[in-house]
Amino acid sequence: MSKPSIICFGEVLWDLLPTGKIAGGAPMNVAYHANQLGLYSQMISRVGNDALGQELLDFLAQKGVAANLVQTDHSFPTGTVNVVLDDNGSPSYDITQPAAWDFIHPENAMTDAVRMASALVFGSLSCRNERTKNTLLELLTFAKTRVLDVNLRPPFFSKELLETLLQQADVVKMNDEELTLLSGYWATITAPIDQMDFLRKKFQLQTLIVTRGSRGAACLDESGYSEHPGFPVVVKDTIGSGDSFLAAFLTKHLAGENAEECLRFACAVGALAATKAGGTPTITAAEIAAILDSK
Repeated sequence: MSKPSIICFGEVLWDLLPTGKIAGGAPMNVAYHANQLGLYSQMISRVGNDALGQELLDFLAQKGVAANLVQTDHSFPTGTVNVVLDDNGSPSYDITQPAAWDFIHPENAMTDAVRMASALVFGSLSCRNERTKNTLLELLTFAKTRVLDVNLRPPFFSKELLETLLQQADVVKMNDEELTLLSGYWATITAPIDQMDFLRKKFQLQTLIVTRGSRGAACLDESGYSEHPGFPVVVKDTIGSGDSFLAAFLTKHLAGENAEECLRFACAVGALAATKAGGTPTITAAEIAAILDSK
């Protein structure tokens, strides 16, 4: 039997940190970590016809993430993000626009790949431009499992956009702040578990996952509610920690594991990512085993 495969759709870019540039973009981070963890991963995106774009393609090739569906744009540059870290290692982002990934055009090869993949992973940021948004909405009609990583980046979202994307999703991952914001669009509910239950029922989601930073994560699916308290670590930065968490969750989820095991594994990988710099650190099986054994 072939191993599960995912396609990640959206931004590929360079995070420009005080210490230098690091390959990033939430969908690319998920694809990178999924590949590290044993899934076959592909990226659908667009880079500029420039040195930064070629570097990203080289990075994906080096890391084993299939990039044959990454387009090259001759009008707009490869995306960049200026990242500033606070004293706790939490990032803030200045996302340049327009960028090549704003103009992903549909191709027959994309449709064929999405039909074959176990899941299509997408986020809200990629929809800031109508061209890429329309391509995504077209591809979602062909996906077996549609995974929404909410990943809100002001000012690039709206209630209307999020409602559209939630209606298209099977599995949704968000953080606790996003949970409060999204549930508040349609109801006045204070308890997080009730907020989760409301959103899952309203949008008929199979699985809703909420990350809570150092306090772990929770999941609500057809089997009920489950949570994990997380693993205590010394944080270097949290860039891409949620992306590694999602990749790890999907690795177990697509293998048929229950929510408790998915959460435990994902919390371990997310915690490890937070101990390292940038969104695409190397995480080994031995490191994962060690943190799982620690609690």
